[in-house]
Amino acid sequence: MLTQEKTLTEQRFLNRELGVLAFNERVFAQAEDSSLPLLERLRFLCITSSNLDEFFEIRIAGMKEQILQNPGFRDVDGLSVAETYQMVSDRARQLVSRQYELLNSTLLPALEAEGVYLQLLTSWDDALSSWAHEYFEREILPVLTPIGLDPAHPFPRVLNKSLNFAVELGGRDAFGRNSGVAIVQAPRALPRLIRIPEGLAPHPYSFVMLTSIMQACVADLFDGMELLGCHQFRVTRNSDLFVDDEEITNLRVALQGELPQRHFGDAVRLEISASCSEAIAQLLMHEFALEQRDVYRVTGPVNLVRLIQLPDLVDRPDLKFPPFTPGLPGEIRKAKLKNNDLFKVISKQDVLMHHPYQSFNPVLDFLGTAAADPAVVAIKQTIYRTGTDSALMEALLTAARSGKEVTVVVELMARFDEETNINWAARLEQVGAHVVYGVVGHKTHAKMALVVRREPGRSGGRRLRRYAHLGTGNYHPRTARLYTDFGLFTANEDVCSDVHEVFQQLTGLGSAKHLHALWQSPFTLHTNMLLAIRREAKFARAGQPARIIAKMNALLEPEVIGELYLASQAGVKIDLIIRGVCALRPGVPGLSENITVRSIIGRFLEHSRIFYFHNDGAKDVYLSSADWMDRNFFRRVELCFPVSDPKLKKRVIQEGLLNHLRDNVLAWQMDADGRYLRRRSRAAPFEGQTELLSLLSGSR
Repeated sequence: MLTQEKTLTEQRFLNRELGVLAFNERVFAQAEDSSLPLLERLRFLCITSSNLDEFFEIRIAGMKEQILQNPGFRDVDGLSVAETYQMVSDRARQLVSRQYELLNSTLLPALEAEGVYLQLLTSWDDALSSWAHEYFEREILPVLTPIGLDPAHPFPRVLNKSLNFAVELGGRDAFGRNSGVAIVQAPRALPRLIRIPEGLAPHPYSFVMLTSIMQACVADLFDGMELLGCHQFRVTRNSDLFVDDEEITNLRVALQGELPQRHFGDAVRLEISASCSEAIAQLLMHEFALEQRDVYRVTGPVNLVRLIQLPDLVDRPDLKFPPFTPGLPGEIRKAKLKNNDLFKVISKQDVLMHHPYQSFNPVLDFLGTAAADPAVVAIKQTIYRTGTDSALMEALLTAARSGKEVTVVVELMARFDEETNINWAARLEQVGAHVVYGVVGHKTHAKMALVVRREPGRSGGRRLRRYAHLGTGNYHPRTARLYTDFGLFTANEDVCSDVHEVFQQLTGLGSAKHLHALWQSPFTLHTNMLLAIRREAKFARAGQPARIIAKMNALLEPEVIGELYLASQAGVKIDLIIRGVCALRPGVPGLSENITVRSIIGRFLEHSRIFYFHNDGAKDVYLSSADWMDRNFFRRVELCFPVSDPKLKKRVIQEGLLNHLRDNVLAWQMDADGRYLRRRSRAAPFEGQTELLSLLSGSR
């Protein structure tokens, strides 16, 4: 790899945390966009805050561990881990400050003007105050446990991201104690946003936050004491689970032992109200072993994520995105009219679905029909994320109860979904399903399902036929309404045979066999991607047309980046649509002049992975569960599958790629320095996601 390439790649790779923050800044820009519906702007603000929580729980926590374990390490810029951490935390602090400024100065006043009001404690009248105290006595007080700090009552254990109050008190209690400080923890069962009764509400939709009621009424917990101050605080903890691959004998048991500790990992961030006294701030910093740089003083609720409930509590369609009804592929629509089942459709042709513009219901129907169909003898499925209430998982349970051979590969290490997946695994085992947890050390991230049916043969008798579903996203009905993904139904024997082989790898033992149609991590995906890129470079050097278009969530793997640089120098036109972190820098003279990088941030989270190679006019199109990252290529089980049907291939190219390359509303363009700028032009506005809603949804 060229020295310049190596420097640029490593620099961006080692500072990927800044890339994650840059993505969150682009999400936050949606909250700042005055052209968007008001409640949707609030929702984007909350999403930014939720993303930042995970950023601190995982990435900041990881950097803090590196500072302790390898303080002398320096990156290619000569920065130590501590210096890099300071740069990252400074930028995170700026983003947090912008969030609260937008909330207090813009969003809340604009919402009040629309009759949606968050009633702050300072604006309460006597009637509202009386109601709040009654509500506190009835709904809150019975579940609170105030802890006065003294030698017999040490500082309580504080859950990760929970709402807490540090209360400053004067005087002595009934036992003569005067520690001066108490801690009150707000149970998570309590609602954070409470609607004010109609007779007391100054606006059609008036709410008060739990924090306001607590601060107004907390003195009731300390009868006879003088209330000197009440300060909300929240602690973010390291939430990354560690399981030693070499020591465990049962992954599920090991994880069940680790999960409770996630709530009490090392503290990495302390959020406190801006008015918090310095004495309380110092006390909290001492208790959580944090420094001043880890403290975030905020002018509002310490957990902005809780405000994401507000849009759902307000019936104002004019302040939200227009509702839509997901459409159905034409083949499935026609089959429903004829009362044909999905297997009959798939046996004749591949079926492509583009979520959320098209419904996720056919996927549920695929598993539901298979569970009830007496001709189905076996179902195999991978589960990465599926949710706590899943019709798909219920279908698998039904199939197992009816005696079908059900095999489920459950990924227990899906971050923040470990407990949900453990619970599903236990339920599946109880009804006789074969449940395995993939390969220790390699997350099973591939999205695949296989149904085996016994059908009439062409020359009489019966034969087994396989049907597969492959996707770029999770089997999660709720996120299928929010994330853009492609799914493919097929009865193609080569593809189905490959899917069967991958299941055999995951459940059994043996060497990896040759796959006919699929590219698989950790075996062939990386190599085949490199070969496909090199092939385009070869065509370009021969003076033939050469083109690469790739869409993914992140690009970090150095060898792929190096090959893209070389292809660009050979004359290959390369367009990259990368939602999140990108370590490649486009438009660098002599290195990447033929490469563009853009990020699409809109109503839906762009999640599909699509890879297009011109290949001398063959126009190869692949869909995948994998991004171009080290972990996806080498430490996960991933699949990349071809779209062979010419009509479906054309759809993927148009809907998934060219549509977003035309976008001049939601697109951000990366420059040669790694900065993102809004892509505006004098041409008529074109918004890719809105175009797809018009073309594909049932609301058109």
